[in-house]
Amino acid sequence: MRLKIVLFVALFTFTLQGFGQIFDPVTWSIEQKSTGKNTADIIIKAKLDKGWHLYGLNIPPDGPIPTKITFEKLENAQKEGSLQALSKLIESYDPNFDMNLNWYSGEAVFVQKISFTDPAAVYANVTVNYMVCDDSRCLPPSEELLTIGKPGVKPAITSSETTSGTEPVIAVLPISTTTDSLTADSVIAQQIFTPIASEVLWTPVIEELKSFGADKNGAGRSLMWIFILGFLGGLIALLTPCVWPIIPMTVSFFLKRTKDKSRGRRDAVFYGLAIIVIYVSLGLLITAIFGASALNSLATNAVFNLLFFALLVVFAISFFGVFEIQLPASWANKMDAKADATSGIVSILFMAFTLVLVSFSCTGPIIGTLLVEVSVSGSYLGPAIGMLGFAVALALPFSFFAFFPALLQSMPKSGGWLNKVKVVLAFLELALALKFFSVADLAYGWRLLDRETFLALWIVIFALLGFYLIGKIKFAHDSDTKTTSVPGLFLGIISLAFAVYMVPGLWGAPLKSVSAFAPPLFTQDFNLYENEVHPKFMDYEKGMQYAAQNNMPVIIDFTGYGCVNCRKMEASVWTDPRVTDRLNNEFVLISLYVDDKKALAEPYEVEENGKTRRIRTIGDKWSYLQRYKFGANAQPFYVMLDPEGKPLTRFLEFQENPAEFLKWLDKK
Repeated sequence: MRLKIVLFVALFTFTLQGFGQIFDPVTWSIEQKSTGKNTADIIIKAKLDKGWHLYGLNIPPDGPIPTKITFEKLENAQKEGSLQALSKLIESYDPNFDMNLNWYSGEAVFVQKISFTDPAAVYANVTVNYMVCDDSRCLPPSEELLTIGKPGVKPAITSSETTSGTEPVIAVLPISTTTDSLTADSVIAQQIFTPIASEVLWTPVIEELKSFGADKNGAGRSLMWIFILGFLGGLIALLTPCVWPIIPMTVSFFLKRTKDKSRGRRDAVFYGLAIIVIYVSLGLLITAIFGASALNSLATNAVFNLLFFALLVVFAISFFGVFEIQLPASWANKMDAKADATSGIVSILFMAFTLVLVSFSCTGPIIGTLLVEVSVSGSYLGPAIGMLGFAVALALPFSFFAFFPALLQSMPKSGGWLNKVKVVLAFLELALALKFFSVADLAYGWRLLDRETFLALWIVIFALLGFYLIGKIKFAHDSDTKTTSVPGLFLGIISLAFAVYMVPGLWGAPLKSVSAFAPPLFTQDFNLYENEVHPKFMDYEKGMQYAAQNNMPVIIDFTGYGCVNCRKMEASVWTDPRVTDRLNNEFVLISLYVDDKKALAEPYEVEENGKTRRIRTIGDKWSYLQRYKFGANAQPFYVMLDPEGKPLTRFLEFQENPAEFLKWLDKK
């Protein structure tokens, strides 16, 4: 009973994802610690919230922004040696950027040794430029100003002079009426705009966005998808030789061991519930041991992916009939003996354990693949929900046939078709194995499995699967049949059609249905695909002026050059012809890159949450606009506005469904 209560509490304790908020996962501090009469350490420390990491001082090109600590001023002291990082540097594959990176987690400590004649006279003005990410998103590059002591000449602004609770004040650059930042479209470039006041365009609309509400079903949909994925895995497991023959045997046992039919049905139902409890407990145990973030790190770890690639290949070879993988027979025998030696609920529970052990050779690969897939969700409930779906599908027949025993006679008998199911699973496991090898290949930069190589292998695998299903290929354990079954014919057609569908991908076609499995498009050497959506403007003020002149609604796309989910959104949603047409013809699309490092002609400073921030680059400006006007700082982030900068509907975040994006566009 206690286990059931814990299970249901776990299943219904979801973390609600509310309105888009400002993330502030890092806190900076600076102090001067004496090490001698005329020496000291300036210690710069970053405290990071759980799950977030700060990138190191040296990052490969095309990666995220590295941490950079600059002594803008150092008065009455001199540096001794270079800046030293004392915290442990973690080196691993980062899925956000598809490369090996290094970062700090929990805490990062940097030390600069200095010497002086008077410690009380030391003044240091330090600027920290940095970027932080968690397992699924990155925040825009940020800057922190830190000071120690008092300068001989008081600077214009120091972080120690800001006051907590001050409302953000922005010093917006004057709006230019030149066309140097417009697109190449000559019609747009020749427009002369009637300027709109900067204050109007930059007026915060956070409360207005809240009034429209937010999409709070994202986490629920994700968990529902995990359940469906597990349920489908359970249905597949039912059709394997390890499970299918056991169903009529087990149901008949429960109905015949007692003259009371209602008790037999009750025992069969409890048997099904016992299967669910066992598998869900396994899912909860996995999360308890590893934790959601550790599971996510493990799922993207190169060595782990290589091991899982090898494991799936071994399982595939086994399913092809080369050898049989089984848990030690003594385990199942002991469980069977326990079931015989006990009675009642305990006996049924041991029988359920026996089923789990006996069926491992068929269910193991399915469960392993399921756990790896759901682990990247980052949810503590992911493994448990996946196992719940799997167990429900596996347990349903035992309870169903107990109430309708006459239907047992209509079940397809065990035979050669079960071996065919195993062979089909073998082909699918080979295809999935390549996905895991691809992760390791990208991590180490081997370039052994570029996109066209991956697709070529998938085309061959699914073509061979199609030929097998229509009877053109046979293995040692297959039944000797002279005809092709109708279901086999249709499944073979589907598999062969899927292989043909992937052929254009060899020349760069996006292949949305396999984009989650195939390596990214940038790994492809030969690419003829050009159907991409380009924004009309990459400048907020100029785009808004154009929208006012033409009385058109605006979509602001807060994005980043290093934003992986932004690219996914553009590849899976913006390439849809309906979305492409509407973005190009019904809206003024303005893309604002929050990591654009081009310097502003006139840098300026703002006060935000009691801190003084320096706006020096174009990316700084757009990042501040997103925080100040819309109250968010994660990308991708889409806002629909009227020409005066007022929201027309709720904001939209990462969403790979074109239909959902079209529904959002309809709300203008």
